[in-house]
Amino acid sequence: MSKEAAFKYSILASGSTGNSFYLETPKKKILVDAGLSGKKIESLLKEIDRDIKDIDSLLITHEHGDHIKGIGVLARKYGIQLYANELTWQELDSKNSLGKIPHEQKHVFEMGKTKTFGDIDVESFGVSHDAIAPQFYRFMKDNKSFVLLTDTGYVSDRIRGTIENADAYLMESNHDIEILRMGGYPWKTKQRILSDQGHLSNEDGAEAAFRVLGNKTKRIFLGHLSLNNNIQELAHMTMDGFLAQHDVDTKRDVHIIDTSHEHASKLYDI
Repeated sequence: MSKEAAFKYSILASGSTGNSFYLETPKKKILVDAGLSGKKIESLLKEIDRDIKDIDSLLITHEHGDHIKGIGVLARKYGIQLYANELTWQELDSKNSLGKIPHEQKHVFEMGKTKTFGDIDVESFGVSHDAIAPQFYRFMKDNKSFVLLTDTGYVSDRIRGTIENADAYLMESNHDIEILRMGGYPWKTKQRILSDQGHLSNEDGAEAAFRVLGNKTKRIFLGHLSLNNNIQELAHMTMDGFLAQHDVDTKRDVHIIDTSHEHASKLYDI
C-alpha cells in the first residue's frame, strides 16, 4: 500500500444481479455484501490479485438475495466474521437465508453506530428500502472517507448530513424512469422500484450526488444499475450532465466512473 493511501478499495460487482465491495487497510481486509456465488466472489477478488482467505470481516447491508447470495458458503468455508444489525439477523435467521453459521461468527452492528475494525472506523446509516432494516456504510481513516449508498428510494436530510463531502461515493443509478415505465415488468414491481422504498433513478442519483459532494470529493461510482431498466451510457450521461449544469467540472475535479455487474473495478487508493 502506498504511503499516502489511507486505504484501498474495489467495487467487485454492482448491479441488480449482485453486489459486493472490497476495502483494505494495512491491518484489515473487509467485504461489504456478497450477492453473487461464493465462487464468483473468489474470482472477482483474484481479478485484483486478492485472496478470499485474507478477508477478516463481511458487513451485510440487508437481506435481499443480490446482496447475500454467497455469504453463507464463504463464511462456513473461510470462517469470515459477519456483521449486520439485530433486525436483519432476525430476518436472515428466521428464513435460514445463509444456512447454518456458527454463533461466534455472527456479530451485531447496529444502525447509526460507528464501529472500529482494526485501523478504520465504519459508520452505519439507515436507508429507505423495502427490506427489514437496511443500512449502508461510511468508511473513515486518516481524514479520508468512502461512502456506499445504493438500495434507497430517496436520500433524506439525515442521510445527507451523515455522508456529505466524502472523498468518493458509490451512488445508486438504478434505472431510467422512462425505460422502466415502458418495460415489461408488472405494474406492481414498477411501483415498488419507483417508490420511496425502492431505488434511485439516474436523475435521483445525480441530484443526490450533487447535494453531498464537497471540496474533498474526487470520484463518484455509478452503482446498482438495472440490467433491464437502464443503459450504462445513459446513466453516465445523466450524472455528467446534471453535475455540469451545476458547475461541477467532471473532467478535472470530480470523476464519474462506471461499475460492472461481472468484473471488479481496479484497486483504487484513497
